[in-house]
Amino acid sequence: MTATILVVEDEVIIGMDIKNSLKKLGYNVPAVVATGEKAIEKAAIIQPDLILMDIMLKGKMDGVEAAEKIRTELKFPVVFLTAHTDQTTLQRAKETEPFGYIVKPFQEKDLHTTVEIALARCKAESEIRKALEKERELNELKSRFVSMVSHEFRTPMSTILFSADLLGMYINQWSEEKKMTHLQRIQSAIQRMIEMLDDILVIGKAEAGKLDFKPRPLNLEKFCRELVEDIQNADKNQHPLNVNIQDTLTEVKMDDKLLRHIIINLLTNATKYSPGKTPVNFSVFCQDNEITFEIKDSGIGIPVEDQERLFDAFHRATNVGSIPGTGLGLAIVKRSVDLHGGTIIVDSKMGIGTTFTVTIPLSKE
Repeated sequence: MTATILVVEDEVIIGMDIKNSLKKLGYNVPAVVATGEKAIEKAAIIQPDLILMDIMLKGKMDGVEAAEKIRTELKFPVVFLTAHTDQTTLQRAKETEPFGYIVKPFQEKDLHTTVEIALARCKAESEIRKALEKERELNELKSRFVSMVSHEFRTPMSTILFSADLLGMYINQWSEEKKMTHLQRIQSAIQRMIEMLDDILVIGKAEAGKLDFKPRPLNLEKFCRELVEDIQNADKNQHPLNVNIQDTLTEVKMDDKLLRHIIINLLTNATKYSPGKTPVNFSVFCQDNEITFEIKDSGIGIPVEDQERLFDAFHRATNVGSIPGTGLGLAIVKRSVDLHGGTIIVDSKMGIGTTFTVTIPLSKE
């Protein structure tokens, strides 16, 4: 790709000469400007790969001041053009961390060498920044993972240990009914841990790009009603679940495993973060060759500051309090929707409720 270079030179003839030399060397030079103010304005518009900046510009702002503003505000690399410069100005120029100097007058080969070195350095630094950012994200992800595991696994493990200890001490004294109660608590705790591990495996596959997408014919109405029944049983019918599913949705082509992740997670969240007895509305309909799933609750809502990171793995809203959760559900939902080529929109107000709208095109293969 051809590099774009902005030339800042207040001597018109010299500026045009530099432009012609750069164009001859194969670079794109969209403009030559004469002042520091124009350099900042033009750089913001054309987004150059490199700026050649004369140090001794005329006017209120010299090249050093312009370069400093460009470095701090726009983050573009600058190579200084300089002739006879006093030590004070040269020291100021160094403090702007330029990507090189060209001493006027210069040969075309010197110009080419300096520009290529500056562009190469800029590319290398950009790749280093990306690698450091990726490493920072991975470290943050690891930290959140460790925190989630240590917190969320502690409760079911404590339940298992407590019930097992009691069974060991009182197994010959308790009734069959009381023993069965503690066995069921152990089973529920183990099931909770299995679900958390499954979520971790799913998000791990998604992050590695190994989450399979296998659409197949599906009776969507029947599929959704079965999932609603599962949610109602898990919720112990604490929330009225109003279901409106278009009855013509008998044969569609979707990945049932990914779709299960989408619907189960959204409906579970709707019940989990809503006060008891408040309704949850679930609608499914087809329009313009797209299937829309809408889940609406009257729950606690999602703070505005959390909505930006809503689909990040292990991130949980700041207002969830002691409500258990891993912060993986919505991350899995987003990956599953993306694999279907769909979109997900959230509309949430604190203390009023949240609506998730998932739209999936039927033509996606």
